[in-house]
Amino acid sequence: MDSFRQEKVQRFEEFVDRRLKPDLVQAIDERDKVFEQQKVFLDLRRNIENLQKNSVTSLRTLVNLGSEVYMQADVPDTQRIFVDVGLGFHVEFTWPEALNFISLKEEKLARQIEEYTRLIASIKAQIKMVCEGIRELLQLPAERSLRGPIF
Repeated sequence: MDSFRQEKVQRFEEFVDRRLKPDLVQAIDERDKVFEQQKVFLDLRRNIENLQKNSVTSLRTLVNLGSEVYMQADVPDTQRIFVDVGLGFHVEFTWPEALNFISLKEEKLARQIEEYTRLIASIKAQIKMVCEGIRELLQLPAERSLRGPIF
């Protein structure tokens, strides 16, 4: 193989290793963070719905103070709830208001997950395209079928 092809193959491989693969890892990590947020809001929705269903007006619970140190807490009135709305701000909601906010937040998170999933698919397609270019430069025969991801 001549030096021109070798140099081109090396540049393509560096592009995949230094740019596309880190971008893919970052996009997957960001999507996983959004999945975690989605789970938190789903759990909150279930808890509020259980409180409503069981007509709970007061509550005794354990509160995590940090470093897995817990303390017992009495909640005399459960009709209002504080929800973290982002950037360190908490808003006091009634149960219906909180459920409405959670629905809006879940829709937003679902859109973000969709966007990250599209981005991940795009990056994977780019990696596959560059790998195909490398294959052509090396004049290797095309693979007939792939059984699963090659990454």
